[in-house]
Amino acid sequence: MEKKIGFIGSGNMAKAILGGLLSSGIASAENVTASALTEKTISEINKEFHIKTTKDNVAVAQSSDYLFLAVKPDQYKAVIEEVRGALKENAIVITIAAGVTLRSLGEQLGQEVKIVRTMPNTPSLVGEGMSALCPNENVMADELAEVVELFSSFGRAEVLEEHLMDAVPAVSGSSPAYVFMFIEALADGAVKQGISREKAYKMAAQAVLGAAKMVLETETHPGALKDAVCSPGGATIEAVSTLEKTGFRASVLSAMESCYKKSANMID
Repeated sequence: MEKKIGFIGSGNMAKAILGGLLSSGIASAENVTASALTEKTISEINKEFHIKTTKDNVAVAQSSDYLFLAVKPDQYKAVIEEVRGALKENAIVITIAAGVTLRSLGEQLGQEVKIVRTMPNTPSLVGEGMSALCPNENVMADELAEVVELFSSFGRAEVLEEHLMDAVPAVSGSSPAYVFMFIEALADGAVKQGISREKAYKMAAQAVLGAAKMVLETETHPGALKDAVCSPGGATIEAVSTLEKTGFRASVLSAMESCYKKSANMID
């Protein structure tokens, strides 16, 4: 893809997307520009990705066919005020912040601006991201297909209706944090039984990766896959029984509800 891609903001999520775009080959470093507030961040981005960098948000906006707004939600209004008149003609603005609606962005940028609201996650950095996308009415079908292609280059992408977007952080945007905690807990259990920490993390992470891959590739219900591992009277069903007694599912559902409520009230 030869179109110019710009990032305003170079935090962890921007880095994950940058890494995914560049490593997949869908974007080349010479076609990507990112802005940052400090020379320290600019230096880090240059060293890691070898792309063009600047402290000038307006310059990024003026040159970008796809403009990622990758700043924190509380910085959106100031950044939009800065760049609203500098957008390239037919540019597509891509927001990655929780709680920033198409309506609010449209009011601030101008009703004619093409906007895609998205929610990616950090596994994008290793090509295994999960992103949800929602376009406004100005984005044409072929343009949305190009944005989906961008996000699919570093994982999977699904187009959703906007009323569902606040539910996305709980199930895929924030959930890598829950999974990291689960992997850490599995590793702690292995260490307790005498396995080295290094091997415990590797074994736990691979087990989670393999289980996720089975769900995606076999398209079998997770409950059926779980049942297949649980032999009658065996160790696995004993472990599953303990998880149920201690509220494993209820705890996950409660965490997701908390995440949803926070996401839905971030800004609007």
